[in-house]
Amino acid sequence: MTTESDAVQDCIFCRIVRGEIPAKKVYEDDLVLAFHDIQPVAPVHVLVVPKAHIATLYDAAPEHEAALGRLLALAPRIARDLGATDGFRTIINTGRVGRQEVQHVHLHVIGGPDPLGPMIVCKSN
Repeated sequence: MTTESDAVQDCIFCRIVRGEIPAKKVYEDDLVLAFHDIQPVAPVHVLVVPKAHIATLYDAAPEHEAALGRLLALAPRIARDLGATDGFRTIINTGRVGRQEVQHVHLHVIGGPDPLGPMIVCKSN
């Protein structure tokens, strides 16, 4: 049986926060860490993660408000600082249907000089 502490020990983002896995950091404070995505989909693609392990937004609780608020408050600063000065996209995938791949809340900040493609491609029936 996997415990919560096992999940935190094995979580790739927790390992990055602890310095066990290198990352190209953009910002760090006592609540959050921001770093470049290793598989960017645009010229600007940064992940902002709370330092505390929160598996999904479903698991967010009142004690996480400061860190989650910091994620959103940092997004425009990071986008501007990295050259996405005419808009950017923020994405938080949640759960299987939301296509969350890493079970640690993370905010994608995505942008660049050119308009981004559509968020969702509609399937025809």
